[in-house]
Amino acid sequence: MIKVGDTLPAVKLMEYVEVEGNGCSMGPNAVDVAQASAGKTIGLFAVPGAFTPTCSAQHVPGYVEKFAELKAAGVDEIWCLSVNDAFVMGAWARDQKTDGKVRMLADGDAAFAQATGLTLDLNGKGLGLRSNRYSMLVKDGKVVSLNIEGPGKFEVSDANTLLEQTKA
Repeated sequence: MIKVGDTLPAVKLMEYVEVEGNGCSMGPNAVDVAQASAGKTIGLFAVPGAFTPTCSAQHVPGYVEKFAELKAAGVDEIWCLSVNDAFVMGAWARDQKTDGKVRMLADGDAAFAQATGLTLDLNGKGLGLRSNRYSMLVKDGKVVSLNIEGPGKFEVSDANTLLEQTKA
């Protein structure tokens, strides 16, 4: 399992962008994790699934709400990862009004989740292999803090916790 001090896995995530611009097509576009995190401070959080109750009602809204404070504390980008396809993540981004605040990145084949060892087996619930709920602060591709939730919990991966760790 990934731990503080480790480098993020060298995988590609996918992103659907609503409007073409800055040399990017609407997508889905591949996001090379190593390149995208190089030289940046990233507030990364992962959720079991787009449009799921806790993720939509608390997790994503918390990061959208704390965007300005996280930026002021030195976070360059906020990433939300989920084992969904880029089109679902794009639709969820619209629903959650994350544009310009949170990058909604699809880990469609769970490559990132598996490489970090942070998977959640929800096969018995009809959801298959998913990502565990967690957050991490990443600086130049290395994990600085890691907050992994227990089963069914939402206590340590919230925006407030990551904000406090960013300020420390």
